[in-house]
Amino acid sequence: MGEKKSVGTPDRLIVVTGTSKGVGRETAKALVMQHGCTVVGVARDEKGLRTLQAECAGGPGSFEPLAADLSEDPAIELVHKHVAGRRVHGLVNNAGLLITRPFGEWTAADGARLFHLNATVPLLLAQALATSLAGDPPGHVLGISSMGGFQGSAKFPGLLAYSASKAALACVCECLAEELKDHGVRANSLCIGAVDTAMLRAAFPGYQAPITPAVMGAYVARFVLEGHGFYNGKVLPVAVSTP
Repeated sequence: MGEKKSVGTPDRLIVVTGTSKGVGRETAKALVMQHGCTVVGVARDEKGLRTLQAECAGGPGSFEPLAADLSEDPAIELVHKHVAGRRVHGLVNNAGLLITRPFGEWTAADGARLFHLNATVPLLLAQALATSLAGDPPGHVLGISSMGGFQGSAKFPGLLAYSASKAALACVCECLAEELKDHGVRANSLCIGAVDTAMLRAAFPGYQAPITPAVMGAYVARFVLEGHGFYNGKVLPVAVSTP
């Protein structure tokens, strides 16, 4: 996929979760400003959403903020109602939760919270929007996983349940590709390496990531628009380094 802007995508509607900061924020901004898409941005931080909406004003696309806590069950229906029967061309499951614990201190509640937001919510959103995603050109469900959840990658102490939940997200995307293959919907997962986000800094204090959220967000934006023309049911590492 090249660096040039997309052509003929102003009518494309993309739902992006976790858009108040980090890679999700930059993905949404790139989709609006570089590709002319309509983006429904979902996050808990309403102020952050409004700030992003203001930054996107005047762009070739538009940003629709939707304040919702995806860890709570009503949020799935809120997203479904907001779409209101419109054709959805892409769903970027970017929202995620990080919990770190020394081994021996993990609890069932930690695991439940991590797996719910990082793996179950993406499944439920894809299920709720499946009819809207179906069509021609095919809709694209994209999971933003982590190199921590990529099979065979380096693993780090304190991140056991987080990494396992991101591995589960990658598997969810593989399964969605099979479940939705007869409905004009494709699914993939990007396992992202070190990006300079607040989450990475919390996990690895003092480490300087080589990639900015803006650079990664621009890549993710292009991939959700174009990647499913080349891949389906794939788990792809996107990393020049891991800490």
